[in-house]
Amino acid sequence: MAVSTLDARTALVLIDLQNGVMSAPTTPYTGSEVVVRAAELAGAFRAHGAPVVLVRVSIAADGADATPGRTESPGRAGGRPEGWDVIVDDLGGHPGDITVTKRNWGAFYGTDLDLQLRRRGVTQIVLGGVATSIGVESTARAAYEHGYHVTLATDAMTDLNPDAHRNSVEWIFPRLGESGTTAEIIELLAKTRP
Repeated sequence: MAVSTLDARTALVLIDLQNGVMSAPTTPYTGSEVVVRAAELAGAFRAHGAPVVLVRVSIAADGADATPGRTESPGRAGGRPEGWDVIVDDLGGHPGDITVTKRNWGAFYGTDLDLQLRRRGVTQIVLGGVATSIGVESTARAAYEHGYHVTLATDAMTDLNPDAHRNSVEWIFPRLGESGTTAEIIELLAKTRP
């Protein structure tokens, strides 16, 4: 379903647009393309007086606060360069924005994201970021489970794997909400009363 409406209390939530993530090779969009579109969305939301939430993933150098559990993928605790978890310059530095630090794939579990949104009366979130099938999808699933209306800015997200991105966009996201382009979302935002 194409994006049809935005609630009066809609927030933009951008996932993992930070220095250490943006250097990874992504598809179908480069990290730079996603940041440009995310910055357009953020600028429109700020101008509209709507909340902008910048979510970053961060883990202590010793890995003590990393998500536990056995996986078949090698862990990545520790060994990250200084500043890898800093929000990219094109998005950071706006005093009214909300920054949420997560330790998991999704932005809800173990954070104050839900509290921050509910205090502001938010009923809908627009999501973008990296990676589509990991942080964005995990956050979209949790937002849906928390009762938010979910909109996915599909040209403001990208993935490490083209098949994973396509699966999220074509199969998972239609079950969780509506999808649209950055331009479509900004156009709807302009028609929404704050």
